[in-house]
Amino acid sequence: MLQGILWALAGTGFTFLMTTIGSAMVFVIRKSAKIDFQKIFLGFAAGVMIAASIWSLLIPAINEAEAQGKIAWIPAAGGFILGIVFLLVMDNLLPHFHAGSREVEGIDTNWKRTTLLFMAVTLHNIPEGMAVGISFALASQNQDNPALLSGAIALALGIGIQNLPEGAAIALPLSQEGMSKKKAFLYGSLSGIVEPIFGVLVVLVVGKASPLMPWLLSLAAGAMMYVVVEELIPEANLGEHSHIGTVSVMAGFVIMMILDVALG
Repeated sequence: MLQGILWALAGTGFTFLMTTIGSAMVFVIRKSAKIDFQKIFLGFAAGVMIAASIWSLLIPAINEAEAQGKIAWIPAAGGFILGIVFLLVMDNLLPHFHAGSREVEGIDTNWKRTTLLFMAVTLHNIPEGMAVGISFALASQNQDNPALLSGAIALALGIGIQNLPEGAAIALPLSQEGMSKKKAFLYGSLSGIVEPIFGVLVVLVVGKASPLMPWLLSLAAGAMMYVVVEELIPEANLGEHSHIGTVSVMAGFVIMMILDVALG
């Protein structure tokens, strides 16, 4: 288990670092360019998460279930649904709101708008940390299959790449809300800290109950797909109709697919 924890920490530590680097874009992107860049960033993140959900999570969940002698579609579909329910519950309980919206979601609170915006994106980083952590846990339990480690590295690399624009998509709206650039950068960076936390948590769970591996893989996939459909794609296409958000989704999907197939 220790090796799985260390691998998960390395993978999620990398994705956290990329979020931090992305948040630093708040210092270099002009204010007039923020809206278009946000559409590109959000669309790209959506495409990466869709591809990662399929190749890095659902397919390995099916393969692992078959290796355990189970009916493969049950943990794949069941875990996927549980992931959706998990994010749906969190979405309805945790106070937050999204860029471009004035409506606060979740339970009533007197938190500041900047805090609510920070919580919205932090919530969405949870399934990413779970996905990377569970992938490295699977690789550590099956070291005779180097493709699993390559796949976990590909997933961490893909999530890290999309965390670059995602970090910017956090820091830029916070800056638009009136927060100083230094503080917006700090909030953007800290939004990614949940990835190492949840990445290690899923490794600990799997270490206690290995049969849960297929369920947790598909749970992470369901949670990520919920984020994509509920928030990322709609926000990437807000405002005047354009193809920026759509093309960005496709670009993110293709890049993550290539990483998964080439390395996994």
